[in-house]
Amino acid sequence: MNRSSAQQRADAIVGFDQELRRLADEGVPAPDPAWREAVAVHHRQLLATLARQFNIDYDAGARHLSLGMRIVSFLGAVALAAAVYFLFHRFWGLLATPWQVGVLLAASLGSLLACVLIREHDASGYFTKLAALVAFACFVINISLLGTLFNLAPSDTALLPWAALALLLAYSCDLRLLLVAGIACIAAYIAARTGTFGGMYWLGFGERPENFFPAAVVLFCLPQFIDQSRHAGFAQTWRVSGLLCLMLPMLLLANWAWGSYLSGSTRVIQHVYQVAGFLFSAAAIWLGIRRGWGEVVNTGVTFFAIFLYTRFFDWWWDAVPKYLFFALLALTAVLLLFVFGRLRRAAGQSREERT
Repeated sequence: MNRSSAQQRADAIVGFDQELRRLADEGVPAPDPAWREAVAVHHRQLLATLARQFNIDYDAGARHLSLGMRIVSFLGAVALAAAVYFLFHRFWGLLATPWQVGVLLAASLGSLLACVLIREHDASGYFTKLAALVAFACFVINISLLGTLFNLAPSDTALLPWAALALLLAYSCDLRLLLVAGIACIAAYIAARTGTFGGMYWLGFGERPENFFPAAVVLFCLPQFIDQSRHAGFAQTWRVSGLLCLMLPMLLLANWAWGSYLSGSTRVIQHVYQVAGFLFSAAAIWLGIRRGWGEVVNTGVTFFAIFLYTRFFDWWWDAVPKYLFFALLALTAVLLLFVFGRLRRAAGQSREERT
């Protein structure tokens, strides 16, 4: 059990108590008093254990405070990482080369060791997440400054150790922010490798949006081969990141067609990616409904609506009066609500049939 599953169990206990009270108010016969007392004692002991081990939130007020603490923890980590960065630059020129290397290694290893020690004694996880973010920032600074110190040419291979440490800390400390950082490093590395295969310098990989398509496939499929059950939201983050690496380049190419590997006129390339955008967003909706992936459905719906509205803008903004244009948008939104409502009911019926 991790903190997320412990919080879900605590919420279920609170909901169970609330439902019993509602049933009593509605006149439903109460369960046996002895059984109810035994359940209440067990729930109190279980909540005390979960609070001691995982620092769960008992009510909405505590949950709001936890959100504030996460925000403060993130801001503190950013501020501390910035302090470390500017401290290096403030005294960097005063140190000899051996001292510079020693300081960089000490900062990286020391911050990582501090993260491990804090993790063993921090039940809440907030200080651990702060230390993990600082450790990652120190490691990134370490690699960057060592390359500058020894006059090494920039290389995309630096993204691999950054991704490895980010993912290690993310899964060790249950920190989705570092998971996103690791995913971004993986996506950038794959896109850079794809660009170099096409004959371009790796730093220019962003000039061709299609370089991110292989990364989209890797990021979307990788969670299927990794056990994510102990980390709430991690599998969803992988899948949404994969969809973003697929749909955002398509959206750019559907409207501007700059940097495409496809040969032909700009309008033809735009039409190709407009059709592909509709097809892939619809496929994402279908796959998300079939597999029960709500985040995939939401992402597919979002991009389907974006592609549709951008087409409406290109077709009718200059051709019809503005009131009619927005009326058409409203009617389209109503139509989409009906369509998605039918899909939602069909998904519910198929789920009932399976059960």
